[in-house]
Amino acid sequence: MTPDIDFTSPSTFLITALFIFLGIFGRYVGTALVFNLLVKGAYKHKLAHREVQIRPRRSRQDMVEIGWSFVTSIMFAIAGTLMIVAWQKGYTQIYLDWDTYPLAWFPVSILIVLFLHETYYYWLHRWMHRPKVYRLVHKVHHDSITTSAWTSFSFHPIESTFQALFIPALTFFMPLHVYAIGIVLTIMTFTSAVNHLNTELYPRDFQRHWFGRWWIGATHHSLHHSQFRYNYGLYFTFWDKWMHTESPDFVKLFDKKTRRESKGSGEEVGVKVH
Repeated sequence: MTPDIDFTSPSTFLITALFIFLGIFGRYVGTALVFNLLVKGAYKHKLAHREVQIRPRRSRQDMVEIGWSFVTSIMFAIAGTLMIVAWQKGYTQIYLDWDTYPLAWFPVSILIVLFLHETYYYWLHRWMHRPKVYRLVHKVHHDSITTSAWTSFSFHPIESTFQALFIPALTFFMPLHVYAIGIVLTIMTFTSAVNHLNTELYPRDFQRHWFGRWWIGATHHSLHHSQFRYNYGLYFTFWDKWMHTESPDFVKLFDKKTRRESKGSGEEVGVKVH
């Protein structure tokens, strides 16, 4: 079942893209504000020792990152609107009726999407670190050596396009309930903000927990921004572990930052900045 609205109409397409853009950019701003207010405001003193700051953030860095994130939100909105058009034309396998597939498929489909997205992004990320590609595509994101929640959507438009097209393309081949897509996008926004927060939120010894050892947090991803050649994952650490690209400093730095008596910076625990 598809709506009677013709999304291929230029005016409807633009209005739809505008509303999707407002939702994406608004979600980015709201999420970043909440995390920054918590970490830099309400819980600043409690979390100060968990900050993984390698270098001070540059002046106006927030505004630069918000500007790139504005462009990223436009790219995501266009991709989302094109996905809606393809759905209306019957090209995708997006469904609304819960009876279309067994209910068990709903959580399974989310896990499959997360695994496939992780795999896609890990290898895309490694490719983007090839010198010629890096300068053209990925350098914008790495201009933020010390990150914050504002960094989470700060990408060059080419990189934004690579990221924006994956889930719409997947809907052509994989049945996905519209709510499953929404949950995946919410997880993407939440984890991106947390991973770029530069302050470790997960509890002590989380990296040794059966789930935590496979889940990326701020310490893990901050090392990617400071060391460049490690920790390429998006949600999970399994590709980094399997391909031996996880930073050798990760466990030591996580331990240091999650012990309340420790006040040192990343460099004090032997993190090599490249």
